[in-house]
Amino acid sequence: MSINKQIMFNIFKDMSDKEKKNEEVEEVEETQQEEGAETKDKKEKKKEKHEPKKTEKEKYEDTITELNFKIAELNDKHLRLYSEFDNYRKRTSKERIELSKTASEEMILNLLPVLDDFERAMKAIEPNEQTATLREGVELIYNKMYTMLQAKGLKPMESIGTEFDPEIHEAIAQIPAQDDDSKGKVIDEVEKGYYLNDKLIRYAKVIVAI
Repeated sequence: MSINKQIMFNIFKDMSDKEKKNEEVEEVEETQQEEGAETKDKKEKKKEKHEPKKTEKEKYEDTITELNFKIAELNDKHLRLYSEFDNYRKRTSKERIELSKTASEEMILNLLPVLDDFERAMKAIEPNEQTATLREGVELIYNKMYTMLQAKGLKPMESIGTEFDPEIHEAIAQIPAQDDDSKGKVIDEVEKGYYLNDKLIRYAKVIVAI
């Protein structure tokens, strides 16, 4: 029994010695950390002492620099907003113009057949004393309508005597050319072509010499 007690005593003694050593190591580490922190604080305080304090003029200049930076930043934001608004205004203005043109184009396209009928009527009315008044009335109405459409940007296409162009002409018939100069040219016009503000809105239906 005495041997077992001696063994147990030695075990507890070793454990106690290890705990003491651990405590001593922890105390040393804490001391080193505290000394390190104190040394760092001393260095920072020393650095602060060596750093020259800013004068009132330097502080004023720093404030001005900071305010100038903020002003430049605000100006940049203002310019960006102005640019975005200007682009929006131009885009909406362009859309309104395009909408107006589209509406005018549709209306004018619907009136072109009426204009064609007036032209046919004037050709059909023979100029004599009995039809003079009728012809005068038809011409008066035609001229008023044509002037109104011209004010909207309508312009007739001149096709007769020009080279046939499939981009603006629609050939509804072909006849033999009387000479070499007339080959490939428009010799007659069945339905007049029109432009609206330099935009082609109706092809000219023509007869071409070949």
